[in-house]
Amino acid sequence: MAGVMDWMRAVSRDPRHYQIAILSSLILVGLFVYSFRLPWWHVLACVGSTLGTQALADRFIAKRSFDPRSPLISALSLTLLLRTGSITLSILAGVLAVGSKYVLRWRGKHVFNPANFGLVIVSLIFTSAWISPGQWGAAPVLALFLLGLGGIVTGKAKRWDVSLALLGSYAALLLGRALWLGDPVAIPLHQLQSGALLIFAFFMISDPKTTPDARTGRLIFAALVASVGFAIQFGLHNSAGIILALILCAPTVPLIDHLVGGERYAWPRFIRPTQGDTYVLTPAE
Repeated sequence: MAGVMDWMRAVSRDPRHYQIAILSSLILVGLFVYSFRLPWWHVLACVGSTLGTQALADRFIAKRSFDPRSPLISALSLTLLLRTGSITLSILAGVLAVGSKYVLRWRGKHVFNPANFGLVIVSLIFTSAWISPGQWGAAPVLALFLLGLGGIVTGKAKRWDVSLALLGSYAALLLGRALWLGDPVAIPLHQLQSGALLIFAFFMISDPKTTPDARTGRLIFAALVASVGFAIQFGLHNSAGIILALILCAPTVPLIDHLVGGERYAWPRFIRPTQGDTYVLTPAE
């Protein structure tokens, strides 16, 4: 019984478990409520390539035990947002996503959000792959649903600040644009209910391993991503502007960390009772 309680305690304290459960649920909602056309091979390719790449990199580069949780989150994000008719590109996106964690690093911290990196690089290079932010539409019920789920994940990871800062900055820009153009306030309010925007705010930019270490830095970073995303979406008329903004702004995180400082995030790890019934911090990935 004590072992079961220890296991439940470990599961409840790691934000990755909540994110995996919620992203999996969103995929099912997309399939059965929004009628997404999601080929089974795309799901298997994303999951298989991310887990396989992580297993090889853990064994031959990091030389540590394989942990499937982080690559599974990347796989689920790719499944939600990447669309392609090629299984090769689905696999390539997964390999690039996880591979970027081990290759593109600065002082022990990977620079890019893995899913964002794989998603954007594949969609920019190959015309047969694209980002699909519009599939979620914009509706109050969906917005409230995502706000509730996103609040759970970002609260567990202690990254709710970057999510709210992004949404607040983006809302201010949308409202300012509406006032400038003389549009009714209902237009920016409707735009803020975008399912893709809320998924991005709570399940991508909030990644604690790739956001700035200090809260001040995260607020600056969120405002920067919102501004660049706004410029791309309304200046260049690209509906995936906020997703493209993250990969463009990610290289500023090392500079923000250097200027603002802060404590590096590490996933919680449960130590078995034989070693003490407590949590310790894992080494950075």
